[in-house]
Amino acid sequence: MSDSIDSLDDLRRLYPQPSERAVRKQLSRLDRHCRRFIELAPFLVIASAGADGLDASPRGGEPGFVRVVDDVTLHIPDAAGNNRLDTLENLVTDGRIGLLFLIPGVDETLRVNGTARLTIAAPRVRIEVTVAEAYLQCAKSLMRSRLWSDESRRERSVLPTLGEMLKDQTGMEGRVESQEEMVARYKRDL
Repeated sequence: MSDSIDSLDDLRRLYPQPSERAVRKQLSRLDRHCRRFIELAPFLVIASAGADGLDASPRGGEPGFVRVVDDVTLHIPDAAGNNRLDTLENLVTDGRIGLLFLIPGVDETLRVNGTARLTIAAPRVRIEVTVAEAYLQCAKSLMRSRLWSDESRRERSVLPTLGEMLKDQTGMEGRVESQEEMVARYKRDL
């Protein structure tokens, strides 16, 4: 059994101080490199917090689906999903937001933290982010995972279909949707 870490001092004793470069790379606005990264990113993860807990939710679209309005403002369009609204409900009650942008084939990521508010952008909602900090994250975690390498790819068949997994998890009765049927249905909703 290991000792627990109960204070920031306990934690800091285990790690050296961050390098000057690691500290100085944190910006208070989006520079040209951050803006270009966002323009090229077809995928991001949104982290939010609310009264019922935390949420990390994926979002995707064609590169440029997240619009850079200016050096401190981003617009993220809402898209059809499962209507749980975990992220959106969190942002209504607690506007803090964290974003992690990914570009396939690029091992670095872009982290953006700030606050958000929801606005109406017909026919749905848009998340308007005010940037408090932005920084490029080093490539180590994606390099370790080999996320973009062909060797890391798995055939979809290594897992049951989503329909099979959800039936097991929920205990709901009825016919299980095949993987092909789910993909066809999702394509209509994209």
